[in-house]
Amino acid sequence: MSPDPASAGGPPVPSGLSSAAAQAEAQAEAQGRPNVARMYDYFLGGCHNFAPDRAAADRVLEILPETRVAAQANRHFLHRAVRHAAQRGIRQFLDIGAGLPTQGNVHEIVRAVDPGARVVYVDNDEVAVAYAGELLTETDGVVVVRGDLRRPDELLAHPAVRATLDLTAPVAVLLAAVLHFVPDTDDPYGAVAGLRDACAPGSHLVLSHLTVDDVPPDMVQQGEAIYRSSSAPLVPRTHADTLRFFTGYDLVEPGLVWLADWRPDHGAHPVVSHSYGAVGIRR
Repeated sequence: MSPDPASAGGPPVPSGLSSAAAQAEAQAEAQGRPNVARMYDYFLGGCHNFAPDRAAADRVLEILPETRVAAQANRHFLHRAVRHAAQRGIRQFLDIGAGLPTQGNVHEIVRAVDPGARVVYVDNDEVAVAYAGELLTETDGVVVVRGDLRRPDELLAHPAVRATLDLTAPVAVLLAAVLHFVPDTDDPYGAVAGLRDACAPGSHLVLSHLTVDDVPPDMVQQGEAIYRSSSAPLVPRTHADTLRFFTGYDLVEPGLVWLADWRPDHGAHPVVSHSYGAVGIRR
């Protein structure tokens, strides 16, 4: 459950090592470099992060001190968009790259509207998946699976996904702060189109995406350099490029806007986001 779309497959087992030893070695290696999911957790004030994550995140904060506020703005947007979908009758949610478990998780929000709503959390980070799985083992209709955004057919074919979601009925696909970690060479537009085509008409797409439209170029370059040493590169996109992800969808008013401008409620929420957000309904 992270904004990290890296491969869902585990690392190969080195010759001469047991599976358990190889897994421990791979986990130690993963903990030795910054992970974008754990950096995001740190920005949100969470505790599921390691020293390399905090060091890289602090470097980002030196460049863009408002990054913590921007992370909160993304979380508040997700809450509003998910609640909107639930109030429109959506009862199935597929949260891809959801981040480490925190307060106000998707299933908590939608089940305040309908206690029978079903939620699938998908992530590639095995630590996040294991932790979330432990927390949710007693929650019926809520499952956590390890999957890869870039392979939508494989993700949707996962037995737990198939057992929980009925793709012949509308589903809300959530892609909050994840696509800006997928470079164009991995065809993120094709991946989103694959998810769209697999879902029934009336399905929702909830998407937020980092942009460079309001950030000085030198700051963008510095931030990208930090993320190149992490688990995923940073790929901010323009408003026009982000809008392309909604091909085949009708946008809910007010369209693709700054996160704080998407159907703000009466609470006091962060206004700095450096991200666009929107909700689309599949035609």
